[in-house]
Amino acid sequence: MDPTLINIVSLVLLFIGLLGTFLPVLPGLLLSLCGLLIFKFGTENDMPMIYVWIFVLLTIISTVLNYVIPAKTNKKYGGTRYGSIGSFVGTIVGLIFIPIPFGFLIGMLLGVFLGELLHDVSDTKKALNSMKGAFIGFIYGTGFNLMVGLAMFLVVGYYIFF
Repeated sequence: MDPTLINIVSLVLLFIGLLGTFLPVLPGLLLSLCGLLIFKFGTENDMPMIYVWIFVLLTIISTVLNYVIPAKTNKKYGGTRYGSIGSFVGTIVGLIFIPIPFGFLIGMLLGVFLGELLHDVSDTKKALNSMKGAFIGFIYGTGFNLMVGLAMFLVVGYYIFF
């Protein structure tokens, strides 16, 4: 296969993976990792294997953290299981029924808020705190994913263009 075509496919996957770090409909880091692997094993390049192993490890860590961070921040800010369930349902509803950029995020936050109100209708302060915790967890997880995805993109870009 033509190395130029492989480079283009790799860069496209890496770019879509970057988008996927904050759009939950795309498997962000997995797409980025596929782009990295296609570049590494599909072309003649000097990229050391240590980069592949580091990015595989960071992708695994990120996958685990995506489940741990929101739960921990939600709990830290007084959230309950109702808020966690509301977060999941709200994200799905937001993806489908709020057709604007970051509709999933609006849905997630509303889901957390409504879930906490279902748990205790009289405690709006607790529901707002739980919503704050979910947002902070989202920012932490997305930030980490974005940094790892950007690092993959830059490493592959460096080996393609320099």
